[in-house]
Amino acid sequence: MKILMRADTHVNIEVPGNLPAAKCTFSQVVAALSLSLGSLVVGYSTAYTSPALVSMRADNNTSFEVSTDMGMWIGSIMPLSALVGGIIGGPCIEYIGRRNTILGTAVPFIVAWLFIALASDIAMVLIGRALCGLCVGIASLSLPVYLGETIQAEVRGTLGLLPTVFGNTGILVCFIAGMYLNWRSLALLGASLPIPFLVLMFIIPETPRWYISKGKTKRARKALQWLRAKGADISEELTAIEKMHIESEHTASQQGAIEQLFKKHNMKPLLISLGLMFFQQFSGINAVIFYTVSIFKDAGSSINENLATIIVGIVNFLSTFIAAAVIDRLGRKMLLYISGVSMFLTLFTFGTFFYVKNAIGADVSSFGWIPLASLIIYVIGFSLGFGPIPWLMMGEILPVKIRGSAASIATAFNWSCTFIVTKTYEDLTSVIGGYGVFWMFGTIVMIGFIFVIACVPETSGRSLEEIEKRFAGPVRRMSAVANMKPTPMAV
Repeated sequence: MKILMRADTHVNIEVPGNLPAAKCTFSQVVAALSLSLGSLVVGYSTAYTSPALVSMRADNNTSFEVSTDMGMWIGSIMPLSALVGGIIGGPCIEYIGRRNTILGTAVPFIVAWLFIALASDIAMVLIGRALCGLCVGIASLSLPVYLGETIQAEVRGTLGLLPTVFGNTGILVCFIAGMYLNWRSLALLGASLPIPFLVLMFIIPETPRWYISKGKTKRARKALQWLRAKGADISEELTAIEKMHIESEHTASQQGAIEQLFKKHNMKPLLISLGLMFFQQFSGINAVIFYTVSIFKDAGSSINENLATIIVGIVNFLSTFIAAAVIDRLGRKMLLYISGVSMFLTLFTFGTFFYVKNAIGADVSSFGWIPLASLIIYVIGFSLGFGPIPWLMMGEILPVKIRGSAASIATAFNWSCTFIVTKTYEDLTSVIGGYGVFWMFGTIVMIGFIFVIACVPETSGRSLEEIEKRFAGPVRRMSAVANMKPTPMAV
């Protein structure tokens, strides 16, 4: 028998069969990996057009021709559909559950890829890409919410970044496969990727917080017990979830859903989430990734542009592992600081290179390594902070009562920004030059750095209930009895 004295003088007696919940269990790893396989499909979907469009234009066996304008539609219809998916996903995760919403994207993903692989005309390709985008929007909303509600605070950063790791894996797989497969074979490969994701999603449970919100306490206890390991003491955690739900229900009964969304203590985390999404996309990452080959070609780099693109993709893949390893030690804000500074410096360096080459007309052949070095550091910086953390924090800081609707707004806003940045990049380049565009992105990143300092809270190591109470502010004490902790119940 082991007696542990806590700071609040409560005595917890450990006996066999009543063990405290471990910080990280095998079940939580399985849950994170299962969802991350869905993120791999998302990453593959976003990268598909890069190698596929080249293959489509070179394919003489197709009955349709892909013009430049049609190629732009094939590329841009996915973020547009993802915007719609983000809007649809919010009500779905509230009414049918987080797990069921995620599970519901697997079969449509397969169907979408089959539409593309078997396409006899351009309409089938567009339908497939649109359906892919819809699933991408729903998944990008629901994956962070599920992980935020199921993973323990001590490892929520590490396991919460696994979807980003797998998403970058999907991008890299698509780029490498695109070197050897034509667009139809690439689509067939894409149709096979959701199958293990579909199988594993049947293993993991719904989130305990969603069960509690639907009054299904027994199922919530069973789900939490699965996540925290058999024999772990989950009573205190379950009680905290129930208490927070009761408090949010009491507040919600006095106000409508729209009023709830615009309450000060709810609006603040929503605005923080929107701000992080804005600075994530207007750091220029998708413009850089989508146009990497043309950027290196325009820069006159001494390194082959296709080789440079693969190097950047590998760096993007590997740097996410670094973020996953250190995020729970350094915290979210520290990684955002490192991310902001490194992206600001490299964007201005890259912009200056373009300015000296194009505006001044100087010979930069001896400095042809600068574009690659700058983009490598830029991608590392992005992958450490502004890439994964906005999605991670969306699942952490949004209050439980508005989590579905608020996450829907944040996701739709993110995909709107993605569409704007990628669609306007070439137009901006023709107006203010490549150097002007990169300086503009660098300036926005610096503003984002200030935003993080002033507005973004540190959530590392805090439970979702602690984070929500911080935004809600101090609660007036009614009585000593009202604030007593309930006695933990036997599992």
